[in-house]
Amino acid sequence: MGTVELSLQEIGDLARRVFSENGCDAENTDALVRTIVTAERDGSHSHGLFRLPGYIASLRSGKVNGNARPKVAMKTLAIVSVDGDNGYAPLAIERGVPALADAAKKLGVAVMATTHTHHFAALWPETEAIAGQGLIGIACVCYTPLVAPAGGKKSLFGTNPISFAWPRPGRSPVVVDMATASMALGEVQIAARDGRTVPLGTGLDANGALTTDPNEILKGTLLPFGGYKGSAIALMVELLAAGAVGESFSFEAAEADIKDGGPPRGGEFMLAISPELLAGPGWAEHSEEFFRRFDAIEGARLPGSRRQHNRLSLAPRNIDATLLERIHALCN
Repeated sequence: MGTVELSLQEIGDLARRVFSENGCDAENTDALVRTIVTAERDGSHSHGLFRLPGYIASLRSGKVNGNARPKVAMKTLAIVSVDGDNGYAPLAIERGVPALADAAKKLGVAVMATTHTHHFAALWPETEAIAGQGLIGIACVCYTPLVAPAGGKKSLFGTNPISFAWPRPGRSPVVVDMATASMALGEVQIAARDGRTVPLGTGLDANGALTTDPNEILKGTLLPFGGYKGSAIALMVELLAAGAVGESFSFEAAEADIKDGGPPRGGEFMLAISPELLAGPGWAEHSEEFFRRFDAIEGARLPGSRRQHNRLSLAPRNIDATLLERIHALCN
């Protein structure tokens, strides 16, 4: 497998060209380009250019509205509703987060329900944006059935990621972003593409047997991380990201999807909390003592630190050559 070096500017220019030539207007294209470049900048390869063919497949099929105009409404003083107009999630999230942050700063806590969107990216950008406002952020989404509940051999949950961000004034926030599956689907797909095995316990083959072959897992089912504990968190995500916001559960998303290779329609649950109003003055320094103790433990690494380190580099990123060929072929 070969790679090609591209600067972040070149990555953004390529993504912009492909989206623009496949039915995305300027506003949606800009939001999607920011999403892809941010992922490549921070080393989240499974959510950067790797996703571009899937984005374009759903534009070409007509499933996703490339000219979406998300609508933000305040259902109550503490509940923000964002209707994504059947577009991709990045623009809807960018439109809704300011209202969510404003409500949380005033009231101490606020919730945002995003519906009629197609989410195909990492979750940490939105919780990091909330933390950038001095707030605690939590977000989760479901997808299509890819993960079996603990003890089962049939998929019901999506990979059901959940993200948590903690603000640190004057410092980068601590940002957790993890699939509740034993491994994110994109990582399994990349392992299959690159001919690598995955750890035993990642998933089952079509016959329900444990396997380290990612190709066989893609024919079968992923497993939740941590057995029953991960399974319980995946269940929680389904209920928050579907039941609580009034959008599709993973099984419903799969039944309605046309399976064009792009993301199904779904929703997102987001929560913002003001530590200033909840804990009072001094919350930040109090928390920093905890982080000082954490950092003093040899070998311990705060979640998200790898991403924060990667973003400091201005060096070109190595992009899979075969993927680039596929992307260039999507240009008109």
